[in-house]
Order: sequence, then structure tokens, then C-alpha cells
Amino acid sequence: MTEIKIGTRKSKLALKQTEIIVRLLEDMDIKCRIVEISTKGDERLDISLYQFGGKGAFTEEIEGALIRGDIDIAVHSAKDLPVVLPDELCVSAVAERANPADVLVTRREDVLREGMIVGTGSERRKIQLSGKYNIKDIRGNIDTRIRKLKEREYDALVLAAAGIERLGFDRDRDIDITYFSPKEFIPAPCQGIIAVESRKDSAFIPILEKINHKDTYLSFLNERAFMQETGTGCQFPMGAYSVVSNEGMEFICFYKDKKCSLDFKADKNEAVGKMAALKIKERL
Repeated sequence: MTEIKIGTRKSKLALKQTEIIVRLLEDMDIKCRIVEISTKGDERLDISLYQFGGKGAFTEEIEGALIRGDIDIAVHSAKDLPVVLPDELCVSAVAERANPADVLVTRREDVLREGMIVGTGSERRKIQLSGKYNIKDIRGNIDTRIRKLKEREYDALVLAAAGIERLGFDRDRDIDITYFSPKEFIPAPCQGIIAVESRKDSAFIPILEKINHKDTYLSFLNERAFMQETGTGCQFPMGAYSVVSNEGMEFICFYKDKKCSLDFKADKNEAVGKMAALKIKERL
């Protein structure tokens, strides 16, 4: 039986996401072995992600293992991937997108009010929350953040719905969850998408193509194209969300503080994200 060595971060969420890919591969009689890898983004919780200089904080060590051949594929939260991948690597598959929205998490029955202390480390979220709450930085995995909320270090948190749901916190009786509309409170590009990265010359690419979710992959390509065309990585606040349907694609985004919406009812292609970026840059 074919065996694939899968590299991933050590966090509960990363392992849960890796299990989703493992199930898809095992359904094709592929044996999987998970290799847990520590990243500097997991180890350095004393500084913000912006001080790392980009999204590679959660991927650099894993990509290094992939290039060396220590692992066969890597599983990432797609929103953590750098805009430009190493020359040797590519994203060969994505799983079907989970809920892309952000959520406001509070203690059960706490009343939402102006001036409450809201924890987030995301500049994108801070911009969209501006003027409503007192924002306080927070780092750490979801479990740590929820614990700090329950211990009253924060009145609320803003987190990704996909992570909350994958770890079962949407069933936690001690917290309340309020969902933002992703068309109004725009998520990070590729939020809710699990990406499978491989070497470009990997013999496993034909197998990975069989688990690739095509509509999600189209959203993945367009939202990353938006990031690449703006040319900023995560240096400036940005959000992007695309909805693929039989009629075409709706693309909603913001960059810095400018919002843009495009609707291509009869055109599903990889150029939409680039067009959105060009349109939004005209407004700056």
C-alpha cells in the first residue's frame, strides 16, 4: 500500500485539518503518516505576526522539510501560506471550503456593548471593528484564547468560524458565538480553506488532484491572485471572499480601508481576483 508522509503544525487545529486530508486519502486506500513540525509562529508568542515579516511564520519550517524530502506533502491553513511559494513547491489540492466567516465569541449571556475589550491580533479585523470596541492584541492557539476569554482577560474575541467549528467550540455551553456575514465583515483571503502543498515533481500529484475540490480551488486561486496583485502579502490589512456558483463568481474584497465588489455571473476564471485588485487600487 502506498504511504504518504504528511507534514503539519502541532496545534490541535492543524492536526484536525490534517485529519480531514487523511480521510480523503484513506478513502483511496492511501496509507498516511503524520509528521508534526514546530514552526517559529507557534514558538514565538511574544511578538505579533507582522513582526515576523509575513505569513511564512507558520509555514517556513514545514516547507523546508518538504523541499528536503523529509515529508511528501504538507497541510496548511491556506490563509497562512505566503503569497509566493518556494520555486520547488506548489499547491496540488484543497479540501472543500469550511465556513469562511469570522465570529465574535463572548461569555455566555454577556451583553454586547460599546467599549468592551475585544481580543484579536489581526489588523484586518481591527480595521473592520474600528470605533466599536477597545481592541487588545492576542496571540496563541484557539484553546488558549478561549481560556483567556473565560478567565475575563477579554470581553470578546474575533476568530475564524472554521477553526471554532472544527474544534467543537460551537458546542461549548460557556460561550456565545455571533457570526459576521463574510460579505460585510470580509474574511482573510482563503480563510476556511485547507491547502495541500507538494513538490512540483512529486509522484503524488495525480493522487492529490483526485481529492481537489474544484470550486474551492477556484476561490483559492482568485483570492491569492488578489493578494499577489496588491503586492503586499500581509503588510497591509486586506480581506477577500469569493462565492462560486453555477452562474459564475461573486468577489468581495477590501484593501487598507477600501471595499470593492465584483460580480461575474457568466465568467468563472482565475482573473477575477486580479481584476478586483486593479479596481481597488484605482480608488487609493
